[in-house]
Amino acid sequence: MKIKIFALLIVVFTLTSCGDGKNKEDKPTETSTKEGTVEEPIKEEVTSTSEEVDLNAPTLENKGIGPVKSLTLDAIDENLAKKGKEVYKINCTACHKFKKRVVGPGLKGVTKRRSPEWIMNMILNPEEMVEKDPVAKALLAKYLSPMANQSLSEEDARSILEYFRLKDK
Repeated sequence: MKIKIFALLIVVFTLTSCGDGKNKEDKPTETSTKEGTVEEPIKEEVTSTSEEVDLNAPTLENKGIGPVKSLTLDAIDENLAKKGKEVYKINCTACHKFKKRVVGPGLKGVTKRRSPEWIMNMILNPEEMVEKDPVAKALLAKYLSPMANQSLSEEDARSILEYFRLKDK
């Protein structure tokens, strides 16, 4: 019995210590209406030492820094998206969810805010991206934790992008 209580206390402590120390204003809020609960957009504005970057503003012209220079997208490939879902589950879910912030930002709508090349370069080359790319720098300033390099292949990154496109459809 004492072990169960101790284990429960550890779980509660772990969950409560995962907060970011910021006001609830920085987190998504929900509004109740007659139709149900509506999630309001995440407000992410960061001031860096050199420039201000609005993380909700689309930066589709920014291709990021890394191996992916240009990418032409066709219709969503369901099989590639299915593979991407599995790669995402294995490598990304510890830090990212779609509708809420965890360690890193929520990913809902990411394909509408960032170019496909930027997304893939962030997956494949996060170290250089947070050093040199203004959006990646602002994300690091906001979340205080750099994205881990999962050493994924370009094919894996492309499949994750396809999964994101399907989710944002």
